[in-house]
Amino acid sequence: MSYLEEIQVKNLDHLGIVAGLIDEIGIVKIINNKLGIDVREKISAGTVVKSILINGLGFVSRPLYLFSQFFQDKAIEKLLGERIKPDYLNDDKIGRVMDELYKYGLNDIFIGVVLEVIKKFKIDLKYSHLDSTSFHLDGEYKREEDKEKQEEEKIIKERPIFIKKGYSRDHRPDLKQCVLDLITSQDGDIPLFVRVGDGNESDKAVFGKVLVEFKKQIKFDSIMVCDSALYGQENLQLIQHLKWITRVPMTIKKAKELVQNIEVEEVKDEDKEKRSDLNLESYTWKEEIVTYGGIKQTWLIVLSEKRQKSDLEKLEKQLSQEEKKSQKFLKEIQSEEFEHPQAARYKLKAINKKLRLLEIKEVELIETYSKKKEKIYKMISLIIKKDEEISRVC
Repeated sequence: MSYLEEIQVKNLDHLGIVAGLIDEIGIVKIINNKLGIDVREKISAGTVVKSILINGLGFVSRPLYLFSQFFQDKAIEKLLGERIKPDYLNDDKIGRVMDELYKYGLNDIFIGVVLEVIKKFKIDLKYSHLDSTSFHLDGEYKREEDKEKQEEEKIIKERPIFIKKGYSRDHRPDLKQCVLDLITSQDGDIPLFVRVGDGNESDKAVFGKVLVEFKKQIKFDSIMVCDSALYGQENLQLIQHLKWITRVPMTIKKAKELVQNIEVEEVKDEDKEKRSDLNLESYTWKEEIVTYGGIKQTWLIVLSEKRQKSDLEKLEKQLSQEEKKSQKFLKEIQSEEFEHPQAARYKLKAINKKLRLLEIKEVELIETYSKKKEKIYKMISLIIKKDEEISRVC
């Protein structure tokens, strides 16, 4: 037998790096410690999970019963360990491990891995970020939601999610979906908490509850950063014992009034150098102590010179375009002959619906006669700016 006949070629690709990182974190050990090891089994639950992670990051999508085929051409002893064969990773074994993981509690296992990652890689947890996304799914997913919800909630606190149509972040509003809420660390974007929700779930309705649940499970002093969906009276009551940063939505009357009326103070000379070092020389701001939703809080009103300049340039462009459009409408309505005053005013109303920043206003409606000696009405108008609308754009 020649040496060439004894050579076998196996692939590792990028999966060697994936397997090495899984080992460095200690995921196999964490899962085995939680689920236990049966001496009769050929492959442990932790190793099965490792194989699932490697498969998932191998950019392959196959049915569960074909799972073992993924490792047929791979150096499995390097990825999963010695004396492990692809046949051990059959759908029955994977199914049993998945059942065990669910019974133990996926959140508890995930948090165990998260805490190990934080400790091993010394992740800075000063700030944590919460946001949501959605994943569209194919299929009908017919379920009697109300009836099932009532029956399930009588028995257990947790229930299966409802696959429904909702606000689509992946631009498929025609399909049903589920929602994923994710909390990550600012340092390295390490996932710290994951929650799956109904397809029609609203961020405003759940963000406060998500933060409370997160803090119950992982106890460390982190400032939570979210978008404006968090800012509502009910959520503020829920998170009043937490540290958080969010954007106040301009739909709140108090915020709108404050932005329009506040005067940002001039920056002192001694502060200019400090701001320059932080690349903040084009920003000015002012703090306001505000009580909203029964919670005392600090609002920071920030003025960006660059953003203001950019907004004014856009506004000038919009005004120029609308000026041309309104001049055309003005010429049209002043040259038209109307049989009744109501017809002239109806036409003016229809024209103004097409304008946003400008308005054509009636000055006078003149009664006169046409060349055929018939009574007609002609409108004299002028173009005015909608100051309130323009200030809203600014």
